[in-house]
Amino acid sequence: MSVIQVYKCLCDEQRLRILNLLQEGPLCVCHLMEILEADQVKISKQLRYMKQLGMVESERCAQWMIYRLADGGNPLLVENLKCLQDCAGESLAFAADLRKRREVTARGRLDETLCKSVPEIRAEA
Repeated sequence: MSVIQVYKCLCDEQRLRILNLLQEGPLCVCHLMEILEADQVKISKQLRYMKQLGMVESERCAQWMIYRLADGGNPLLVENLKCLQDCAGESLAFAADLRKRREVTARGRLDETLCKSVPEIRAEA
């Protein structure tokens, strides 16, 4: 992933919001749709773009697609995500997203018997 690709990805507000949410752990597309109040097509398009760049990874869990930040990511991306995390408290949208994330995952929308391979989701459910 080149420097240009990293910054092209980071210049989109919706992708930044998704990355901010994924820093807290993996999420299902349905979680992201609810938190960001966006339709499945928009969320999936952003996730596909970030997956092609190697920023996120996905795993199918029954009918759900679970996304997480890629392991061993690009050092430039890692440093920018740290900065994003430090600045997230200054953005009302980022802070609201994280609050809503906690509410959504607390409800346990995923059936934990189907998601045994995704411990972080199971623990939040």
